[in-house]
Amino acid sequence: MTVQLWKDRAGGVIDPELFSSTAEALARKVNQERLASRDKANKPTQLRKFFDEVTRYKGMTEASPEEFPSLLPYIKMLNAKAAYAAGRDLIGATFKEFINDSLKQVQDRKDFELFCAFFEAFLGYYKFCAEKEGSQPAASSQGNRREYVPNNRA
Repeated sequence: MTVQLWKDRAGGVIDPELFSSTAEALARKVNQERLASRDKANKPTQLRKFFDEVTRYKGMTEASPEEFPSLLPYIKMLNAKAAYAAGRDLIGATFKEFINDSLKQVQDRKDFELFCAFFEAFLGYYKFCAEKEGSQPAASSQGNRREYVPNNRA
């Protein structure tokens, strides 16, 4: 699923569906990959690691806007990190493509800020999907649960 950040980049027009239906559709697709992998790929904590790194760079660019050009190669290095994580089956193909396709569109600070905002919207929907659609529990964790029965001694 290719995400187009801008409806009209030259005119500065953001796709009106970007933070709603587009983010939700991507979240659902990434969550379906998680369920298909039996919770091996696309764990929320793994995706959060990528988001945390993006927000770290966002903070750096907000503190020193003039440093963006020198940070851009490191931001784009997220592609290599996504490839590595995909190679270890920690993320699925859809999330890897999202990172890759989105970072191809990042040319300046405005693009990066839009990517950050979309990533945040995506994670919100992803968390909702992951909780609503549940996960496939590990066999060992279900069988070992005991109900608490209070001691009724007087």
